[in-house]
Amino acid sequence: MSELPIVQKTYDLIKWYVPILNRLPRNHKFLLGDRIVTRLYDLLEGLIQARFSHNKLSRLEKLNISLDVLRHQTRLLADFQLINTNRYEYVGKKLNDIGSDLGGWIKQQQQVLK
Repeated sequence: MSELPIVQKTYDLIKWYVPILNRLPRNHKFLLGDRIVTRLYDLLEGLIQARFSHNKLSRLEKLNISLDVLRHQTRLLADFQLINTNRYEYVGKKLNDIGSDLGGWIKQQQQVLK
């Protein structure tokens, strides 16, 4: 069974983003940084679980909310000037790519239920 592109994109984002988050200053690393890292891992796990789930749509909709929280948490990093503009733009693009794939998967599942 081949890997879903959304799972690979999320995996690649984690590989790129977690080392950056681990270098945040202490006062941000153990709250905002850890929350983002946990949410990234939960997103990856949730996507893999959704792939094998019978009730994909409800799982995918919850993951979509989680992805939106990640976008806002990442924006906070930029607003606190904890990541530079280039990194913020890069992670934003990656999150949007994942969001596009997730939105397509949700629409596909909605069609299945009709």
